[in-house]
Amino acid sequence: MRGFMLRVAFAAVLSSNLLAGNWKLAAGSRELTRYESVEPHMGTLVKITVYTSGEDDARRAFRAGFDRIAALDAILSDYKPDSELNRIAGIAVGAPVEVSRDLFTVLEAARELAEATAGAFDVTQGPVIRLWREARRSRHVPDEDALREAASRTGYQKLHVDRDRCTVRLDQAGMALDVGGIAKGYAASEALAAITSLGVRSSMVAISGDLAFSHAPPGTSGWRISVHDLPGEQAVPNVLQLADGAVSTAGAAEQHLDANGHRYSHIVDPSTRMGLTDDLTVTVIARNGLVADGLDTAMSVLGVERGLALIDARQDAVALLIRRTGSDVELLQSLRFQSFVQALRGPAH
Repeated sequence: MRGFMLRVAFAAVLSSNLLAGNWKLAAGSRELTRYESVEPHMGTLVKITVYTSGEDDARRAFRAGFDRIAALDAILSDYKPDSELNRIAGIAVGAPVEVSRDLFTVLEAARELAEATAGAFDVTQGPVIRLWREARRSRHVPDEDALREAASRTGYQKLHVDRDRCTVRLDQAGMALDVGGIAKGYAASEALAAITSLGVRSSMVAISGDLAFSHAPPGTSGWRISVHDLPGEQAVPNVLQLADGAVSTAGAAEQHLDANGHRYSHIVDPSTRMGLTDDLTVTVIARNGLVADGLDTAMSVLGVERGLALIDARQDAVALLIRRTGSDVELLQSLRFQSFVQALRGPAH
């Protein structure tokens, strides 16, 4: 589960039952009701919130969203031996293999982000990540020799994608792909698109710390989303009202290993093969979840200065960072944070 899970200003619903709340629009308009539903997918709980004119419409929207996420999990999971992602690692060695459009979209975006970050974001780190996953269970830092051997089977330059043919090729046997740093954001936006295609104008999908949302709820200027929990007056409010975008957050609060006097994050630095130890929380706001989810992971690895330089060079996303050093806490924002957030706000009602 993602660290520092974003808290949406609605109460969490920990069942698959519908929860309703009425919203009446202007005179002469139909009444919309808020419905929420939760199901387990992608190793966490997924919550979908919709505003529809009735329960039947809500149920259809939920089914479309949850089914899209389940289908993507079957493609992108590195936990499922028969997922397309895992199968490709075994058959695409030395020869290009055609893959599904969803898998190609994620791998192409991952490859581009790897190039932009000189490998700080690298989905070929599967062998190393699996050692750290076992380390969290055993509560022991992975053996250095084992990490070195695993790293010999990694490297984003060994992953090749061909947009014209929709193919993927790997250079080395024994590689393993892990898209955990980008897949949930993609799935959230894809589920949102499936719901929107049914005519539902206002909805939100939350997959742990990855959120995707469409038009503002009726009578509001946007979805109320908490982006930090720092006390006192801050340059950025705790809660933002956003519409038609995505938010992803990465940190070590939920998944980590405490050992040898350090807290090791589930996010691994490819250059050192070690889990991150800096106490840094990164929140990225973007137009879609594929961008937001990849960037929050990349920025976590790059650190504050290089991470901010990465996002300031882009036009499609902004970031908010919380750096804790001892008793000191620092809130930092990218250059265009305020203007980008303003642009993502839905129209006033």
